[in-house]
Amino acid sequence: MQKYEGYHFSLKDSIIGVQFLFVAFGALVLVPILTGLDANVALFTAGLGTLLFQIITRKNVPPIFLASSFAFIAPMTFSIKEWGVAATMGGVVFAGLFYVMLSFVVRFRGEGFLHKILPPVVVGPVIMTIGLILSPAAVNMAMGKGQSAYTQTEALIVAGISLVATIIVMMIGRGILRLVPILCGILVGYVAAYFFGMVNFAPIIEAAWFKLPNFSAPSFELDAILYMIPIAIAPAIEHIGDMLAISNVTKENFLKNPGLKNTLLGDGLATSLAAFFGGPPNTTYSEVTGAVSITKAYNPAIMTWTSITAIVLAFVGKLGAALSTIPAPVIGGIMLLLFGIIASVGMETLIKNKVDLADPRNMIIVALIFVFAIGGMVLDFGVVSFTGIGLGAITGIVLNLFLPKSRHYEGY
Repeated sequence: MQKYEGYHFSLKDSIIGVQFLFVAFGALVLVPILTGLDANVALFTAGLGTLLFQIITRKNVPPIFLASSFAFIAPMTFSIKEWGVAATMGGVVFAGLFYVMLSFVVRFRGEGFLHKILPPVVVGPVIMTIGLILSPAAVNMAMGKGQSAYTQTEALIVAGISLVATIIVMMIGRGILRLVPILCGILVGYVAAYFFGMVNFAPIIEAAWFKLPNFSAPSFELDAILYMIPIAIAPAIEHIGDMLAISNVTKENFLKNPGLKNTLLGDGLATSLAAFFGGPPNTTYSEVTGAVSITKAYNPAIMTWTSITAIVLAFVGKLGAALSTIPAPVIGGIMLLLFGIIASVGMETLIKNKVDLADPRNMIIVALIFVFAIGGMVLDFGVVSFTGIGLGAITGIVLNLFLPKSRHYEGY
């Protein structure tokens, strides 16, 4: 298919839809693995969330897939440790509702207002902080910290093999293969880990083929809710970028029809729905957008089949058991690259939009976003507190709105 022709079913597209799940699979399951959630639940909520998104944007459905958001890894890890899984899921419900609120802001004030409060000088560094904050976790996993079953040297060797395999696929892979470097890195690293005696197959053997995912209901605690809401700013920014990307790929202006007012609404409700089942927050997946670009498979019904496949696999008990046997260094090696790439995407946002960091105003905004997001500062106002990515994002938005233009700056 060479152009976007709207939503329609075909047998060929059902096969492509199954393949697209494998493009998203590596990143999809990494978030629950890193945060301690159930990977099968993440599969289920990714499929369910994408179907909900398609219903909400039914007039002109973009061919995108929603799944686990990397922006929430560090906040969810902290929140689960501090308040538990149920309270964290309650926070995620309200993070999704924040998307919904943004969708109504766009609906009544127009897209220009959203771009005014989230310009590139704010968007770029916020995205960068996501990768930078997560990088220590990647290093610890690659070094096998906290593990006694193998040495640090063995962990680093396995992590290095995973990393190199991922890089090779990214650099020289062709077609769909180029879009699954994470999956390839996991497979190669898993084999290497097996030869180092790191893999225990007992959970796979003991697991049943059919098993209900470990669904869990949210509870609502004010501290967890107020902590999680500001985090939604970063994936909301990511959503806008992905909608722009898929519009460029398909030559169809999805920012206009169905419009950000509907795509943000769909994304937000999908995130809240995921939390009611105990799944990670959803976001649009750039990997799948890349697959759409390469295959020219623009029919959004493909994502329906991708979603159905994800839901079906969620009930395969042996799949969840197999994912649980992946050693930490395998994941850590891939994360070393992936979290760095996230930071690089933020840098690219600044460069592409020609944000002049010699301008004192821009320099101040970027600098304070970095320090407040990464430095561990906590602003506690009693009823609400801000820290990490959320604090950095709020800082950038406030500075951009109230910091005066640099009157005497003339550049170089």
